[in-house]
Amino acid sequence: MAKTKSSFLNMVVTLAIITIISALAVTAIYLATKDPIAIAQKNKQEKAIKEVIPDFDNLEIKKVTTSEGETITINKGLKDGQLVGYAVESYSKKGYDPTLIIVMVGFKPNGEIINTAVVQQKETPGLGTKMVEPFFKDQFNSKNPSSFNIKVKKDGGDVDAITAATISSRAFCDAVDRAYNVLIKEGEIK
Repeated sequence: MAKTKSSFLNMVVTLAIITIISALAVTAIYLATKDPIAIAQKNKQEKAIKEVIPDFDNLEIKKVTTSEGETITINKGLKDGQLVGYAVESYSKKGYDPTLIIVMVGFKPNGEIINTAVVQQKETPGLGTKMVEPFFKDQFNSKNPSSFNIKVKKDGGDVDAITAATISSRAFCDAVDRAYNVLIKEGEIK
């Protein structure tokens, strides 16, 4: 077999073929993983909702767009037609990592926090990632943001920050506070 002469046209054709094959491979991988990723994300959200509000048999879902263009989801938990609580999927852009921190916050109908669950975060391993640990997140439980200042103590609030992870602690507080304020703004809590 004779060697192909190296020319500009041959190089362009070869590069075009490689690009097309690569694009097809990436597309195939995307299509193969798209549905499993969506299912995993949905399962993670459902688990977080069950973690933050009491037993419920029905959810009413309301999406609210913030002034920042992000969406906050209010999941109104009902049991036999009676309101048992809210699971609010909130966010913060104030973390150490530029990825949104997404937190599910459970509230009783009176505004008291039931529980919190981190849905997404990419904070510093061993520092900011400790926001999922009970010693940090449980300090919000049974607190009402109307009287509990959801800021770290360093900023004049009532929250004990994670040692060496004040930025992540502030971001978590920001997400919880945003969830509460959306419930008030939407007239869910008075």
